[in-house]
Amino acid sequence: MAKNIHMMIRVLEEERSVAFYDKAFGLKIADRYEFDGFTLVYLANEESEFELELTINKGESTPYDLGNGYGHMAVSVGDLDKEHARMREAGLAPKDIKEMVHQGAPFARFFFIEDPDGYKIEVLERGGRFK
Repeated sequence: MAKNIHMMIRVLEEERSVAFYDKAFGLKIADRYEFDGFTLVYLANEESEFELELTINKGESTPYDLGNGYGHMAVSVGDLDKEHARMREAGLAPKDIKEMVHQGAPFARFFFIEDPDGYKIEVLERGGRFK
């Protein structure tokens, strides 16, 4: 059986992205590998073995075009209201909290936030199928 281990995104500025993911989600550098044309930075926290891989291509100076194929990645938190307030106070500009209902029953509470490169991240309250 396959095991999810990481997701990769291309970012323009390593320090800016590392600072955002640390401040927003407590992700710290687990490993960093320097290559001739690029750098790979793996971010993780104690909540999960899953990592976010940042790829920083050397010589890039314009933002990446995310196109219309990327949707979002998602994380879950125990207290959505507390995390939303914390991120807002940290200046991270989370969007408004939304509630989704399916067939008349609560399905999800969530908000979105964007990283410095425009990647959307859904922050879901733990419960139901969102563990």
